[in-house]
Amino acid sequence: MPRLTIRSGDERWSEDEARRPELRYRPFEKQRIFHESPAKYRLFGGAAGPGKSMALLMEAVGKARSHPGSNCLLLRRTYPELEKSLILLFRRHVPRELYLSYNEAKHLVTWRNGSLTQFGYSRSEHDIYQYQGAEFLFIGVDELTQFTLGQWTFLTSRNRCPVPGTSPSMAGATNPGGIGHTWVKSLWIDRRAPPGFENPEQYNAEEYEYIPALLRDNPVYKDDGNYLRSLQALPARMRLAYLEGDWNIFAGQFFDVFDLRKNVLPAAEMARPCAASWLPRWISIDWGFEHPAAVYWHVQDGSEDTGHTYTYREFIAQRMSPRVLAHEIIERSRGEKIDAVFLGPDAFSQRTDEATIAEQLGSVFAAASGGTIPRPTPADNDRVGGWMLMYQLLESGQWVISDACKELIETLPSLVRDERNVEDIAKCEGDDAAEAARYGLKSRLRQRVPPLETRLVERMQQVKTVDPTMRAMQARRIESEERQRGRPVFLRPWWRRH
Repeated sequence: MPRLTIRSGDERWSEDEARRPELRYRPFEKQRIFHESPAKYRLFGGAAGPGKSMALLMEAVGKARSHPGSNCLLLRRTYPELEKSLILLFRRHVPRELYLSYNEAKHLVTWRNGSLTQFGYSRSEHDIYQYQGAEFLFIGVDELTQFTLGQWTFLTSRNRCPVPGTSPSMAGATNPGGIGHTWVKSLWIDRRAPPGFENPEQYNAEEYEYIPALLRDNPVYKDDGNYLRSLQALPARMRLAYLEGDWNIFAGQFFDVFDLRKNVLPAAEMARPCAASWLPRWISIDWGFEHPAAVYWHVQDGSEDTGHTYTYREFIAQRMSPRVLAHEIIERSRGEKIDAVFLGPDAFSQRTDEATIAEQLGSVFAAASGGTIPRPTPADNDRVGGWMLMYQLLESGQWVISDACKELIETLPSLVRDERNVEDIAKCEGDDAAEAARYGLKSRLRQRVPPLETRLVERMQQVKTVDPTMRAMQARRIESEERQRGRPVFLRPWWRRH
C-alpha cells in the first residue's frame, strides 16, 4: 500500500508521522483536503462539528515543526473562547515533549527548532493592531465570521515570513452567521470582492478556496446520536446553518422574513407599476468615499390600503467625489421628477473642501438637473424605528425591490442583531446598502415605530387580572419577551397611523 502524503501549503506530512501515538492526530478526509489545499487563503467548515478548530491547530503545528525559526498565529475573538477551544485542544493533543516551553502569560509556544506559535485574541476592533510589526508564516482564525473585514485585511499584511523556502498562508474556520458573515460569504462562497474590500480589482478568486465540511464528515461525531439530535432540535434557520452549513440562513438574522419570491421583482416586471409619471418618487443616499456610497430610487403607488413602495434602482460607488456622484445621480434620473432626496445626517457636517457633502451635492442638483432633483434634506436616522419599518413592510409584502438592486438584496438577509440592543442591527462592513434603504423608507413614510415602553403599555392593557402580584409577574414576562424578540408586536396596522 503506497504511503499517503499529507501536505499543508508548502510542507509535507507523512502518514507515518500522523500515525505516531504522541501526535494524536490523523486527519480525516475533509481535514486532509484542507491541509493539501495550495490556496493562499482557505476557509474550512460551514457546519457545526466537522473538526474545524483541530484542523487549524494542526496546520499551525505542522508549519512550526516543518520550518525552523518561523512564527504562526492562532486567533479567536475573545480569550475565554480561545481558552476553551484552541488552547484546550493544544493541551490535549500536543504532548509536552514535542515543544520546548509554553508561556502561560503570553500564550506562546516555543518549539525545539526555534519556531513560535502564538495564541491570540482581538476582542475589540483595534486590538488587532497589537500584531503591528509582527510576521507570521501562518495565521489561523477560528470562527472567522466573528471578525470584521478590517481585522482580516490587517492580518493579511502580517502574513509574511523571512525564512527561505516558505509560502505564507492564512485560513479561517467558521459557521455561517456573525458580524463578518457578509464579507466571508462574499470572498469564499460568492467568490467576489466584498463591499469595503481595498482595491477590489486586485481580488483573485484563485487565491481563495472553501472546503465545506459537515458533521457527517467527522468520524468522531457522525454517529453521535445525542449531538445530532441537539442540532436537529434547533429552530429551522439555525438548524440549516449549523447542521447543513447553509450560508443563506443563519442564527441572529434580523430580516428573517425577507423572501425573494415576495419582496423581489425582475426589473422588467417592476417597470409597469413604476411607469406612471405622477407617482411620488424620491432618492436616498448613504454617503461614503472610502466606504461605498449607496444610492436608491424609490416610488410609491399611492394606494392607501394596498399601497406598495418600490425600490427600483441602485447605484453603488466608491472613492467618488460628491460632485461627480451628483452628476451620476442626475444621469440615472433622466426623464423622472424626484420629489425629495434624503441624505445621511453626517453628510451635512462632513466636508471634503470648502463645502459640506450635502452642499456639494445640492449645488450640482440645482445647477444641472433642470429642477428635476431638489437639494438633499437630512434623512430620519431613527435606527430602531427604521429597521422595524423595513421589517414590517417586508413581512406584509408592501416593500418590493427590483432584482437590479443586487447589493441591497444580498445585504438584507445577511444583517444580524446587535447583541447589546437586539432591536438594532449590528454595524458591519458592507451595510451601506441597508443604511441607504433605511433612510429612504423611514424618511418618506415618517411613521414612528412604537418604542419599547409604548409596546409594554399596549400589551399590559390586554392583561385582565387585577391581582397586583400576578400583574407584576405578567409585566416581567412581557418585558422579557419584548426585549428578546427584538421587534415590536403591533396590535393594529401601524404604518397608516399618524
